[in-house]
Amino acid sequence: MTTKPRAKKFRIRRSPAAAGSREAGAAPAAQGAAAVAAQAHARPEPQAAGAAAARAAAPPPAAERDGAGAAPLSGMVSSAREASMETDIEAIRREGLTGRQLRLARRMAQKHNLDATSDFEAVRMLRERGIDPFARANLLELVVPQNKAQPAGAPQAPGSVQLPQTVPAAKTNLPSAELSPAERRNREIQEIQRDIARRRRRKLSLLAARLAFFVVLPTLAAGFYFYSVATPMYSSKSEFLVLKADSAAGGVGGLLSGTQFATSQDSIAVQSYLMSKEAMLRLDREAGFKAHFTQDWLDPIQRLESAPTNEEAYATYSRNVKIGYDPTEGVVRMEVSAADPEAAAEFSRKLISYAQEKVNSLSQQKRADQMSEAEAALDEAEAQRRAAQQRLVVLQQQGSVLDPEGVVASLRQQIGTFEIQLEEKRLELAALQDNARPNRAKVSGAEADIRRLEAVIASLNNRMVDASAGENSLANLRIQIQMAQADLATRDLMLQSALQQVETTRLEANRQVRYLTTAVEPVPSQEPSYPRKFENTVLAFLIFSGIYLMCSLTASILREQVSS
Repeated sequence: MTTKPRAKKFRIRRSPAAAGSREAGAAPAAQGAAAVAAQAHARPEPQAAGAAAARAAAPPPAAERDGAGAAPLSGMVSSAREASMETDIEAIRREGLTGRQLRLARRMAQKHNLDATSDFEAVRMLRERGIDPFARANLLELVVPQNKAQPAGAPQAPGSVQLPQTVPAAKTNLPSAELSPAERRNREIQEIQRDIARRRRRKLSLLAARLAFFVVLPTLAAGFYFYSVATPMYSSKSEFLVLKADSAAGGVGGLLSGTQFATSQDSIAVQSYLMSKEAMLRLDREAGFKAHFTQDWLDPIQRLESAPTNEEAYATYSRNVKIGYDPTEGVVRMEVSAADPEAAAEFSRKLISYAQEKVNSLSQQKRADQMSEAEAALDEAEAQRRAAQQRLVVLQQQGSVLDPEGVVASLRQQIGTFEIQLEEKRLELAALQDNARPNRAKVSGAEADIRRLEAVIASLNNRMVDASAGENSLANLRIQIQMAQADLATRDLMLQSALQQVETTRLEANRQVRYLTTAVEPVPSQEPSYPRKFENTVLAFLIFSGIYLMCSLTASILREQVSS
């Protein structure tokens, strides 16, 4: 390694006349030093060393030669090599190298074991060794290790010599301190991307915090309750059907009698009754529903306070008693939950008995109404028929004739018979009178017979007239009896219709009988059915997520509306 020669003090004698000549030759000396520094950039290290030796061996300037005998100068005087180094460093400063290039030069100098006191000196020392610190191949050598397998002293491959190239004096090919438009655009894009990434990270962190506060924490609280605090509830399931009595009725009613549509209204009525407050109060009176849910060992959410109101007990009843009706199958499914499996089964059996009583009461009331109406109509028809019979008997007793119409018909028959005999006697008399000498005895007999027949006919006609005239005549009596008989016949028909209606109503009432049959009996459960821990926790998470999503969307919409 070459040590910089430094002369602390030179005592040079020079004449006064040489001082002026020294000042006059200061500028050419500076220009010569600059030229030497410029040549040092274009020469390799041996040439630079030779130039330095030549400068050291060259005779001093005329001013120095002339002033050999002059008075000595005091102060620090740099050597020609040191002046050349400072000139080279100054020239490198004027190149406008960027900080990245200077750092690369420092790393390159460290790689080549060059002790550089500054970045510019590192550039200068590398260039003295014929190495361009800014060439791409040299930059890659900082990353890719050199081939150590090549023997020492072997010739380098073509193009591997890193020497600075000559630059035409007319062109300025030095890097500028200002960035090009493309680099400036790239730098702005990078800054925008970094800003976007920073804001995105901040928003993601805020979103995570909000989700943790509004969704995760409530979900964890719900899960803690379901897994650790909630009292296990045992459910008892049962199924029953409301059926209709078999019947052979025709029409639409007969078509629907064997299906679930025939009893759908009754099933819905039973379901409504079991879910009503009346059934809850009856269950509390007979099975102690309120006392069961006011026990101290139940969790606070499911436990009723001491002496609860009917509304509070009904809310618990609605939550623990679930009844559903399937219209496609006609089955009523009931699930009763309680803290004790035996209590749940007992509650279920009680409710089924209540439903059975309700079904019986509904059908019994309907049948009783129909039968009462039919029986009332029958009683009225019987009373009217009895009145008509009594009236006919009274009319028959008033005329002392059971059949006035028969009496009149008999009189008419007698009158007709006597009229025929009268005509015969008249013909016989006319035949006797046609003789010239008729038998007087026979003529007198025929005339007497004619007179007797006419008298009988007149008597019968008088009887007929008497029977047809007056209020008590046979004609009037006959008409009244006919009216009474017609009324009696009508009452007979009405009585027959009432009897038929009673029988039809009785059959219809029998067909409308409803009865409840239990398909699945309630059985005490051995394992708790509620709470469903995992399902309820997931459901709580979905509910809180939905609430947060709706609130965030609403806030975003309001913020957008306000900002616009």
